[in-house]
Amino acid sequence: MTETALTRPILTEAVKLALIARFTALADDEMILSHRVAEWTGHAPLLEEDIALANIAQDELGHATLWLGLRAALDGSNADALAYHRDAAEFRNVPLTELPKGDWAVTMVRQYLFDAWEVLWLDAARQSSYVPLAEAATQALREEKFHLQHTALWVERLALGTPESTRRTQDALTQLWPYALGLGEPLPTEADAVAAGLLPDVADVQTRWQRLVRGHLEGVGLSFPTLSPLPYNRQQHTEHLVPLLADFQRVAREFPESRVW
Repeated sequence: MTETALTRPILTEAVKLALIARFTALADDEMILSHRVAEWTGHAPLLEEDIALANIAQDELGHATLWLGLRAALDGSNADALAYHRDAAEFRNVPLTELPKGDWAVTMVRQYLFDAWEVLWLDAARQSSYVPLAEAATQALREEKFHLQHTALWVERLALGTPESTRRTQDALTQLWPYALGLGEPLPTEADAVAAGLLPDVADVQTRWQRLVRGHLEGVGLSFPTLSPLPYNRQQHTEHLVPLLADFQRVAREFPESRVW
């Protein structure tokens, strides 16, 4: 797909800001979740899974770079500066991604819920009239489908395993489900971009996502919790993000002379 002067949409300032906000949110989700997944390196229950999760973490970080590149094309920002020199209050990831990695069931259930959402959002984004987004979504979707297949099988394996693994998988879903619903919260600035066909309608994606994950998880015997409102969103983070960023950003902040921007 090649963008030309005839196909390139005219971006108003409001729409440009909406795209920047969405690309930032996408990148922050990927960066923070990548860090959590990478915490399993050397500690996964199987050697094959140690390698698989390292690859998933690398893919997620690569996708973060992809989204920050799209943002840079709009505002000239620098990906390394955004990753390593913002404070927690400036990050726009969903709190689901910053929660501690927990046990294996927590990691697999969280990754499954996130992967399912991302696959559906990317699939919708392939139809964007903003060609750079459509091309990036097509590129990332191929890898995310493999992630989803991998984590869906693990959730099934855990839920249908021993009484202990079943209990842990149900506990993980009960803990994570209220946070996972935050994936479908629209950004306050993106209504015009959605109306113009530049961004997917997250309400439509949310409907498809709920149908997909409920079908799979209820199909392996899991049940969904009664929800209570959470005081967290993309602007209001949990207490876990600050120490995560202290680890993630430590080298860049301790050795600022090594920066390349």
